[in-house]
Amino acid sequence: MSALPKDKLGYRRMAPDDLAVVADLERSLYEFPWSKGNFRDSLEAGYDCWVACDGPRVIGYAILMVALDEAHLLNIAVAAGWQNQGIGRAFLEHILGVAREARCQIVYLEVRPSNAAARHLYRDMGFQQIAIRPGYYPARGGREDALFLGITL
Repeated sequence: MSALPKDKLGYRRMAPDDLAVVADLERSLYEFPWSKGNFRDSLEAGYDCWVACDGPRVIGYAILMVALDEAHLLNIAVAAGWQNQGIGRAFLEHILGVAREARCQIVYLEVRPSNAAARHLYRDMGFQQIAIRPGYYPARGGREDALFLGITL
């Protein structure tokens, strides 16, 4: 796929019609994916659910839970063929903008220690490690810790 300039990315709120595509994308990226029901529950709960698009094609998604002046980024991903082009960074910048518009003062997230690319992006964007959540993620042969990160807006 050709590089998509970040100013050509489209962002829109996730709709129920996007659930199958988003769930398929999630399954293509992760060994222990969220289910279509997890995404549906997020939509129904009123979370800020977004998709990143190249034209009509969904190439990424994000789920942001806002509560008072805090937000928790529950999930964010970009399709494998679109990674390493700055799309994840641009999408994360958009999501942080959504949190700012909601008057959040801090955004939290968890990341697997084994996800070096995501850890690098979050560090570059200014996220700081707050804690470790032991055994947070399912993993082959057991559980994997999560690094609990935050960024002040």
